[in-house]
Amino acid sequence: TYRWMQTMLFAIDEINRNDHLLPNITLGYKIYDSCSASFHALRASMELMGGVEEGWERSCRGMVPVVIGDGSSTLSVAVARFLGVFHVPQVATCFSVGTKLIPLIQHFGWTWVGVVVGDDTYLLEGAQIFSEEVQKVSVCMALHEIIPRNHTAGAMASIVARIRSSGSRVVLVFALEHDTVALFDEVLQQGLIGVQWLTSEAWTTAFVLSTPSRFLPILQGSLGFAIRRLVHLPGLQEFLLHLNPLNPDTPKDPFLPIFWEEVFGCSLQGAQGGSVPGFKPLCTGSEKLENVRNIFSDVSQLRVTYNVYKAVYAVAHALQAIKNCEKGRGTFPLQNCPDTDSLQPWQLLQYLKHVEFFNLYGDEIKFDKNGDPAAVYDLLNWQLGANGQVEFVTVGTYDESLGTKKLHIQEEDIIWNRNQTTIPVSVCSNSCPPGTRKAHRPHFPVCCFDCVVCTAGEISNQTDATECVRCLPEFWSNEGRTACNHKEVDFLSYGDIMGITLLTVALLGSLCTATVILIFACHCATPIVRANNSELSFLLLFSLALCFLCSLTFIGRPSEWSCMLRHTAFGITFVLCISCVLGKTLVVLMAFRATLPGTNSIKWFRPPQQRAIITLCTLAQVVICSVWLAVAPPTPRRLTTHESDLAILVCDEGSALCFSLVLGYIGLLASLCLLLAFLARKLPDNFNEARLITCSMLIFCAVWVAFVPAYISSPGKYSTATEVFAILASSYGLLACLFLPKCYIILLRPEKNTRTHLMAKSVPDNRF
Repeated sequence: TYRWMQTMLFAIDEINRNDHLLPNITLGYKIYDSCSASFHALRASMELMGGVEEGWERSCRGMVPVVIGDGSSTLSVAVARFLGVFHVPQVATCFSVGTKLIPLIQHFGWTWVGVVVGDDTYLLEGAQIFSEEVQKVSVCMALHEIIPRNHTAGAMASIVARIRSSGSRVVLVFALEHDTVALFDEVLQQGLIGVQWLTSEAWTTAFVLSTPSRFLPILQGSLGFAIRRLVHLPGLQEFLLHLNPLNPDTPKDPFLPIFWEEVFGCSLQGAQGGSVPGFKPLCTGSEKLENVRNIFSDVSQLRVTYNVYKAVYAVAHALQAIKNCEKGRGTFPLQNCPDTDSLQPWQLLQYLKHVEFFNLYGDEIKFDKNGDPAAVYDLLNWQLGANGQVEFVTVGTYDESLGTKKLHIQEEDIIWNRNQTTIPVSVCSNSCPPGTRKAHRPHFPVCCFDCVVCTAGEISNQTDATECVRCLPEFWSNEGRTACNHKEVDFLSYGDIMGITLLTVALLGSLCTATVILIFACHCATPIVRANNSELSFLLLFSLALCFLCSLTFIGRPSEWSCMLRHTAFGITFVLCISCVLGKTLVVLMAFRATLPGTNSIKWFRPPQQRAIITLCTLAQVVICSVWLAVAPPTPRRLTTHESDLAILVCDEGSALCFSLVLGYIGLLASLCLLLAFLARKLPDNFNEARLITCSMLIFCAVWVAFVPAYISSPGKYSTATEVFAILASSYGLLACLFLPKCYIILLRPEKNTRTHLMAKSVPDNRF
């Protein structure tokens, strides 16, 4: 801080010797020691506002119009609030609390960050602002600890323990130097390692932390912003080294003897400000600052020092603007100019706000509407130099004048904590990969979450997705839940077990029917085959064979032709089959009635009439199917739902009315057959033809009555399988009931296959 004060004197001396800046005007100054305490700083401010004090040069009279602030942001803020009452401007460096670190935290993807702050009003307010702003960019606070002013051992140990337990690997320390020393002493004592420390401007280049090698194991790799460094300020080092309290050419300075005795450890007995004799050896007069290496004479890190230099020049240029003001072109109402002989602080403040110039080193000095200069910072990385000392390596810059892209980082130059070259990870929860979504943990910050795999049919194709997106009905999620693929088409195929089973049963039915036809053909001359119109029997067997075969059209990939064929073939073949059964029923019924005296009805049911009945009944179904195909034919349709990974390919009926008419017409004929057969069940008949027809129609009707609700409730291809099952079950029922007894007699009981046995009357069984 003494170097900063001397830099102000150096800048004032430069300006006073400059013939172009404030010619014929000499700048003066008053310097107070704030003692790093608000009380002393405010007391000094009140004295400044009171005019001339005893012991100062009488050439400087009246209220001081401007103040170069204290090196401490806390004291500068306190003084600024007091000076604001008198409208006195203060040019000072108020260190940012860390909002400039937010882009840095975002850049490296840290979302779980801790903050340790000193117990100071300015620091606490700034830390609160940082916490609020950082949460706006989805970064969570792992901890927020306050360093007590008395640095009690228990409190410091508790802070370090909480840092350890928080799990955060990145911690921002916004505190003054003496607070950070107390903190890192405890960190060393507890052996806390693996933490990436982020520094605030207050201690980024602190000598007290960087010089002792004991802090290097934990602070190596630390990152933080510091005021932009000026490489070289010509004449400053010579000015600093020229100071000597024993030199009569050195300006009177009450702080210099104290400084001198501290640096050289000797006593300036008799010199103004010297210590009491006897405590230190007397200074010999041969002491020279150029022979001592310390922070005072080190001008390699001109950061705050350069800000002090620029602050003095900003005041000088404001005064120059006041001096050059032309009447009628001023910045005040009526465009008046201030009176330089009675300059008021508020007038100087107005001109300070409009200062804009480039200094000798190419830097632009100006202030925005809030009185802040453009923030330009160096991003420093604490690295171990070849000499074993800490080196502050510039690995990036932050420049608000660059617009949206303010932060530039050379990542390859950064050495991280514990000499690592990989970026440390500091998150409460690891990122959720594609295929998962974030599920917030109750009672935890938003950065703490679990990764939940997307449910089937949903995907997430980005990292840290908050929601899974449902695929469109035609698509389904892949195994990794990262993309939607076309659903696999499913249908009743010849390749799956159900299709193979139904195919086998259908072919077996066709084979059984063909076997019966062969048996009947071989025994066509026998009475049991010739009875009841053998032509009807063969036609019925043919239609049953078609019924078995038409079920095959329901198996396989549905197409436009197969959809039209399956329903029409089914409807027509079944009507043909039932028509034949109806014909046989009528023949049985009329044959018995023909034996009654005076009855001649049998002539109306001879073979030509039977063929006509079958043809008309079948033709009616053909007409219904033709209208169906013309109006709204069955077509293939995909059935897709959000809950299934399959797209079911089925045949849509097209017209529900036509489909109902086809089934209804079959049901009507079956009901009529059942009714007639039931009426003829007690007729004397050795071969029980009426009873067999009744039994077959009961099975047929039971199957198709059960089919309707089963068909409606069966999903996808199972509805098709239900329809095939109904076709096969009813066909097997007809084949078994109508022809199995006859085949039994033909093959196993040939003695009953005679005309005598056939013509014998039997007593009907009343139990049926």
